[in-house]
Amino acid sequence: MSVKPSTSSYHRKKTMTTGLIYAILIILAIVWLFPIVWIVLTSFREEGGAFVPYIVPKSFTLDNYIKLLTDASGSYPFIQWFLNTFFVAVISCLLSTLITIAMAYSLSRLRFRLRKPFLKVALVLNMFPGFMSMIAVYYILKALDLTQSLFALVLIYSSGAALTFYIAKGFFDTIPMALDESAMIDGANKFQIFTKITLPLSKPIIVYTALMAFMAPWMDFIFAKIIMGDHVEKYTVAIGLYTMMTRTTANSLFMTFTAGCVLIAIPITLLFIYMQKFYVEGITSGSVK
Repeated sequence: MSVKPSTSSYHRKKTMTTGLIYAILIILAIVWLFPIVWIVLTSFREEGGAFVPYIVPKSFTLDNYIKLLTDASGSYPFIQWFLNTFFVAVISCLLSTLITIAMAYSLSRLRFRLRKPFLKVALVLNMFPGFMSMIAVYYILKALDLTQSLFALVLIYSSGAALTFYIAKGFFDTIPMALDESAMIDGANKFQIFTKITLPLSKPIIVYTALMAFMAPWMDFIFAKIIMGDHVEKYTVAIGLYTMMTRTTANSLFMTFTAGCVLIAIPITLLFIYMQKFYVEGITSGSVK
């Protein structure tokens, strides 16, 4: 007779726990989605300035996007900023992915002197944020006459790729060494093993590395602002949109600014949607070791 109340109590407690978890998740989802929805709605808002006491616009318009893309004043060439950022992102993505994958494979498969000390030093260096070196980097680029150039941004984003190998190395560590040994018995060298065996099995980590490298130029503001200075036509979207929010223009250009925020989010969003499966596989598999 005592089993039924116990079972009923257990199910009741389980239902309450599940309901509480779902309630917390719903609240977190609302908190996370609210800024995104607000920015999208504001980009279509026709009336008002930077601040209004409501969320849903009273009237919708595409003029904010038209104003941003046409740039009649010539002070905010958004299309040029977008192309600059896209160029830097693509070149940095290719170089960073190549460097990171090559470094991770070397440290995972090859055994050489000072390998373990190098891994320890790289781990310590990764603990320091990159912006701590921005003054030194600026003066080095200035001495080489590379400031205010897109090449300087590509150089900065790609040069630090060698230290971001830990997740990729963890992924390569999960690939059995027996595959390499079998290929070596058949007469394959290290390069052939890397290109014909390891790389085809490493699609998830390559996609993850490429996504991270592509996102850096879109999100970075500090290095781009320090290097580009006041050269408006060489700005990336992060700096360009920031220049629209001055004391004199913040109120009148706020809706145009949010339209720019929506447009720069589209490429990253589409990439994540299309490559989500490989992204998750790469980050989880690379974190096992």
